Amino acid sequence: MPLTPYRHSPDLEYLVVISAKGGLGNVPAVFRAAIAADPTRPLLTFYDDATGERTELSGTTLENWVAKTANLLVDGCGLGPGDLAAVVLPPHWQTAAVLLGAWSAGLTVTYADPVLTEATEPAEVSFVTADRLATAPEAGDRFVLGLAPMALPMREVPAGFVDYVAEVRGHGDHFRPYAPVRDTDPATADGTTQEEYCRAARGLAEARGIGPADRVLVDAAEAADPLTWLLAPLVAGASIVLCANLDPAARQRRLEIERVTRVLS
Repeated sequence: MPLTPYRHSPDLEYLVVISAKGGLGNVPAVFRAAIAADPTRPLLTFYDDATGERTELSGTTLENWVAKTANLLVDGCGLGPGDLAAVVLPPHWQTAAVLLGAWSAGLTVTYADPVLTEATEPAEVSFVTADRLATAPEAGDRFVLGLAPMALPMREVPAGFVDYVAEVRGHGDHFRPYAPVRDTDPATADGTTQEEYCRAARGLAEARGIGPADRVLVDAAEAADPLTWLLAPLVAGASIVLCANLDPAARQRRLEIERVTRVLS
């Protein structure tokens, strides 16, 4: 029997209501604004202490991956506003590219933590990790992610799936939507609009004191919701240090090396 997909915690739902600041627009606008100040600065640095991986993406580099993903969805899969993308992935820099690419293309996203979820509802497209294929919902297009260091392609691709990393590289480096994403478009499958989602992220950033000069460390095990580990820092204009399998012994040194100013959990 399928488990319930991961949902926002009650305090984040509360922030949708209490955050009254306008002008946040939509997720693609937030992402563009986060890059605009300095496209060359590290926007997302990813660590996996289980593998030793460290991947640093500037705003320009992440934007490139996001554009390729959006083009994959629009040109490769024929999808657009109103279509549903099921994302069953852990916090990871490639997950950021998938989520931001889907929102840039105007898709509605349903997110599920692969550790907590066995299946989600059918969708037009799905993204799932190689070790959690049973969590992949029915979809017209199904992409699998090996999440290997250096974004290496998979050696063997499971039947019925396409390797995201291998496929996305062949798509364009720039994305221009056929129709701009509207603030009132649904961002998530529960009906939360793009603007409401950005308002919630802004409320969370303000509650945690995150500002544009901050370098925010996020323990992936403690902040699985993309609203927390991805969008809240971006809407504040901060940069992210996302750590998977965080080694407690390495934490203090990482704070120093990465010049972390805030810790988000």
